[in-house]
Amino acid sequence: MFSIFAQEHPQVLEDMNNEEECVEISILTPENMSGMVGTSSPHTMSDLVAYIDGGSLGNPGPSGIGVVIDGSTDGTIRIAKWIGHQDNNVAEYLALLEALQCALGLKAEALHVFSDSEVMVKQMSGEYSCRSPRLYSLNWICRKLARSLDFSISHVRRENNAEANRLASSAARNAE
Repeated sequence: MFSIFAQEHPQVLEDMNNEEECVEISILTPENMSGMVGTSSPHTMSDLVAYIDGGSLGNPGPSGIGVVIDGSTDGTIRIAKWIGHQDNNVAEYLALLEALQCALGLKAEALHVFSDSEVMVKQMSGEYSCRSPRLYSLNWICRKLARSLDFSISHVRRENNAEANRLASSAARNAE
């Protein structure tokens, strides 16, 4: 179920076909920023760069996300989070959602994201349409949040996304 976001935007749940398709989404707040390495308090900054990855052990399977954000006044932010039993595509979108929420929480003006998920990058840039009922609401939420920023997203080869991949893999293996 969608937590805070769903309370403010009930139409998102109406877009979902059934409850089994829903995923848990945590909204980044000052209270739950403690899981992020390299942050002590949110500061205003202008431009952030994020490397993101989401993955599952099996598809679907135990899943995690990894996010590395550069440009914060407090230094590099690293997020590794267990996201439950998901497929790879959902994990990729949840990593993007985490980066967007973090950027907004830090009052960033711009966010450039690098991801090794070519499909997600092309869906977010509008080159591909998102037809999957599983991903539609996540895509919609990410696009909505991205409009609050000077946002861009680019595909990067997997070997150039090693740190985010390591964080996501670690989170998937170390389920809470």
